[in-house]
Amino acid sequence: MAQDKKYTSTFAIVTTLFFLWGFITVLVDSLVPRLKDVFELNYFQAGLVQFAFFIAYFIFSIPAGFMLDRVGYKKGVIIGLSTMALACLLFYPASEYRLFGIFLLAYFMLAAGITFLQVAANPYVAVLGPEKGASSRLNLAQAFNSLGTAIAPITGAAFLLSDTILSSKEIDALSNVAKEEYYLREATAVQGPFLLVAGFIFLLVIGFIFIKLPAVNEEKKGTYSQLLSKPIIWLGAVGIFVYVGAEVALGSYMVNYFIENDLPVHIQKSSFMKTIASTILGKNDLALVDAKAVVGAFVFFYWTGAMIGRFIGSFLTRIWRPHYVLIGFAISAVIMILLSIVTDGLWSMWTILLVGLFNSIMFPTIFSLSLEGLGDLKAKASGILCTAIAGGAIIPICFGALIDFSGFNLALLLPICCYLYIVVFGFIRKTT
Repeated sequence: MAQDKKYTSTFAIVTTLFFLWGFITVLVDSLVPRLKDVFELNYFQAGLVQFAFFIAYFIFSIPAGFMLDRVGYKKGVIIGLSTMALACLLFYPASEYRLFGIFLLAYFMLAAGITFLQVAANPYVAVLGPEKGASSRLNLAQAFNSLGTAIAPITGAAFLLSDTILSSKEIDALSNVAKEEYYLREATAVQGPFLLVAGFIFLLVIGFIFIKLPAVNEEKKGTYSQLLSKPIIWLGAVGIFVYVGAEVALGSYMVNYFIENDLPVHIQKSSFMKTIASTILGKNDLALVDAKAVVGAFVFFYWTGAMIGRFIGSFLTRIWRPHYVLIGFAISAVIMILLSIVTDGLWSMWTILLVGLFNSIMFPTIFSLSLEGLGDLKAKASGILCTAIAGGAIIPICFGALIDFSGFNLALLLPICCYLYIVVFGFIRKTT
């Protein structure tokens, strides 16, 4: 208990990082449908946005682990935050000059910074107390990550999806003055939120420079060859890969899924649903709001479900063995997707949104189960597990390609397969 009290303030400080990267990751999701319209992309091309973001985990996670061995957790956090702030500033010229390539570069740099935070923060939280409570602590920290992901869709819907995007033909038909006004409005919609985020991150950098974090388990022991000989790290890495891929694929294309299922029409027919959308968006007349913003507001519930589920999961993983909770949540996610496929209208929407609730405990539980018993190898294991977050780069573009080829219903079988693997991982961890 004394040890837990000793680390309470440190845990509170580190959870701000979980909030930050959750908020930014989902803010990226909000830009996907906007960039799809602005640059007239198909679903596969729109998936390149997430590819640029999540491939950074594959490239930088293991180097981040090496660097953390040399500089420690605190300096690793400062490096990550500084990189993120600079990346946010890149969105200014990207939107000013409407250059898709600079958008992709900004996403890539942003994810590189988040990678350093992930590699440092996840194992750091895991070792802030007894190993048996690691899953519970990570679920609690990830709950604040989900708080960020819950707030981000509102920000995205209000600022990034609130105005109508014109096609290239419509832009060409505008007068020069109207065209300049349109470009300025477009740029401002993107620049404002990311400049504010950059300012907030710079303040965090200053804060972490002066904050003293206790050194916990930072001995330079163990090698990657020792780690890679352990099957659990490979099984856990695949689990992280498919979980992140499934969550990002659903979150990135959910607005488009709702549009194709005519959800704006169903929402307009329900006074209750219109009230919810109006409250989230702060708009009294939804007729004046773009359809993508209306349905985008409901993505709030997908990420809010993840937040609520992680608070619940922090409790459940204290009273039940974590792998049982993981298996139950993964099976529930599969059931929700299947129900969304076979239903329509508002039922189809709410069932797919409920997947967020069952996503909640998957990352922290897979992560902590994969670290169990690794001792001094935990920091290196974190680098490998964070590399697997690259699933968010690969699976969404595969999901987008399947949508282009055959529509959403067949494409949704891909995340179902991802969750089924997590069920298998839970049973494997039960027997080891």
